[in-house]
Amino acid sequence: MPSFTPNRSLLNPKFEGYRLDPIAQEDVVTRHPLQFKLSQATVSGRSPLSVQEVQSRITHNHLAIAPGYARAIYIDAGLKVIVVDIHLTTLCPTFRIAYELSNPIQTSQIDSPHPEYPSSAFLSSSTAFVSDGHGCMYILSIPESGPATLCGTYELPTSSDVPTNTSAPFRIHSVVEVSSSSVTVLLSSRSFTAHIQFDIWAVRFTLPLPQSQDEIPRPMDILWHRRGEHVPISTEYDSSRQAHLLIGGSVYRPMGKPAPPSYEPSQDELTPIPRPDENLDETKNGPTKPPPYSWTQTNDEVTLAFPLPSSTDKSHIKVSFSSRTLTVHVQTDDTSSPITAPTLPLPHYSMKQLWDGIQPSTCFWTWDRKAEHSFGLLTLHLDKQNDGTRWMQVFASAGTSTNPQDDTDIEVPETLDPSELYSIRESLEKYTSSLRDGEDVSGLGLGRGVPSLGQGEIDDEVDTVIGRQAFITWVPVTADAPSPDEDMDEIPFGLLSTAVPGINPPETSIIVKNSVDGVVFSLPSNSPSNPPTWAHTSTFSALAFVLASKQDTRFTYHVPSKAVLAFENGTKDRGGNVYIYRSSVRMGEKWAKQAVLKVGDGESGSLLGVGAVRTSRGGYVLLCLCEAKLVVIDVQDIL
Repeated sequence: MPSFTPNRSLLNPKFEGYRLDPIAQEDVVTRHPLQFKLSQATVSGRSPLSVQEVQSRITHNHLAIAPGYARAIYIDAGLKVIVVDIHLTTLCPTFRIAYELSNPIQTSQIDSPHPEYPSSAFLSSSTAFVSDGHGCMYILSIPESGPATLCGTYELPTSSDVPTNTSAPFRIHSVVEVSSSSVTVLLSSRSFTAHIQFDIWAVRFTLPLPQSQDEIPRPMDILWHRRGEHVPISTEYDSSRQAHLLIGGSVYRPMGKPAPPSYEPSQDELTPIPRPDENLDETKNGPTKPPPYSWTQTNDEVTLAFPLPSSTDKSHIKVSFSSRTLTVHVQTDDTSSPITAPTLPLPHYSMKQLWDGIQPSTCFWTWDRKAEHSFGLLTLHLDKQNDGTRWMQVFASAGTSTNPQDDTDIEVPETLDPSELYSIRESLEKYTSSLRDGEDVSGLGLGRGVPSLGQGEIDDEVDTVIGRQAFITWVPVTADAPSPDEDMDEIPFGLLSTAVPGINPPETSIIVKNSVDGVVFSLPSNSPSNPPTWAHTSTFSALAFVLASKQDTRFTYHVPSKAVLAFENGTKDRGGNVYIYRSSVRMGEKWAKQAVLKVGDGESGSLLGVGAVRTSRGGYVLLCLCEAKLVVIDVQDIL
């Protein structure tokens, strides 16, 4: 698994939200009707699409951008390849038909494969690889004006999995020049096995490209072949490591390597069905120990509660405050109590560093003995030095403990409901009782463990699924070369965004979900012998939280270190928006700027593709390809 460990110095617990920075719509957005319109209809045959196929179609980008040029292409509903050239000064697009793909003969057989969306990718501004979505790939040479020239037609080699007289439909993901004499094209296709899986193909072409203007397909030269359970989300080529980076909903394993076994819960993990005279409250491995304290916070105060034996004398409690530390020492000489030090250690914190500063002169503590209970409650009231700062934990070292017997540095979730602070006493009573009687310990009531930013607004079901579950797979250019990362741990991470297509930053970057934040990780160039190490370079605070409120998001991309762009799908009668979340100007700021621009106008149709092209001023403009219009957004002065 890649190590996505955030740098705490780049996180901003003081962040409060995004403020709207209005932008004049008429100054930056222009819409241009399409003479050659697109269609989202590709399904044929009588077999249904899988969930994975539906998801990949929803997020498929129909627009391909020429690297470093103001040129793009798309394939319309009639399989015509349309070249879009953007004027570098006026930003007005021109459209022309570069090539017309052959219309395949479709069959309604139940076992015939569903066609893919037509797809394309540029090798250079004058060379493009185009797939018709039915099993043929065309290499086109595109001049500055006029029609394109066909350089060759290709198809995947025949497989025993594919029905007879049928070419396997595939999608083009990327085209890269891996050397001065070789080009690699990455494709994906559905495998025709009992279990729904997807094949990833690396196809090799030599330079200069062959010149064959006939449309008789020739078999492709397969460099390597992998298989996974999902269509890739993103593919990159790392020239320093001479390997392809695949980001998708599964790991892509070599052919012949069996898929990992499906997870089977153990007997201890299964929820048992009660039987007559059976006591399900008995635990085999003992009850779960409650955390050592409970805490909550307001805008200006942190309240911390420790459960102590009710026999503890007040004189045995020593608490002292400083601007950055806390000291809590508790002693007891009550040997008759069933709670002894080896079983339940009393709190012992010496000059313990706090998460943030406090005002020592206005801090205080109280001891509620509650003699009718086994435990009393030692409550500390910490006056925040910085009002409005959201504490992520009580202590700075929370979460760093490596000793399972030492609970002084464990992470303790915040209790949103202050009344639940007292539940820690009851939960500890249940725990100590279960140590003696073997009773079940459940319903601790220690709060939901959610930062106070979400109090009263958070939707647990929505916020836990924001972003896409993703895995990373490294594949070397040649099959016999060692992989940059041999360990393929199947532990996913939450992917929020990839870079905007057409913007080619010097380093690969992605945004990973970290609690409510979006953390930007970049991959510096390195030697192939060194394992890939992702570096935390910046943070979009509360990004996951604000994205959770968007119900119609189709694409989420980012401009490294500048902004995140969330594009709504839009419909025929209601145009979608693009939400622009900019990064904070200075670290530690409580607010960042947000802009909202209208992409569709109610007549544009659904958003099907997004990309960015560079202009003569050195900045970028966004191209938003809808079903009936191309929307050009000038973001040069925004980002």
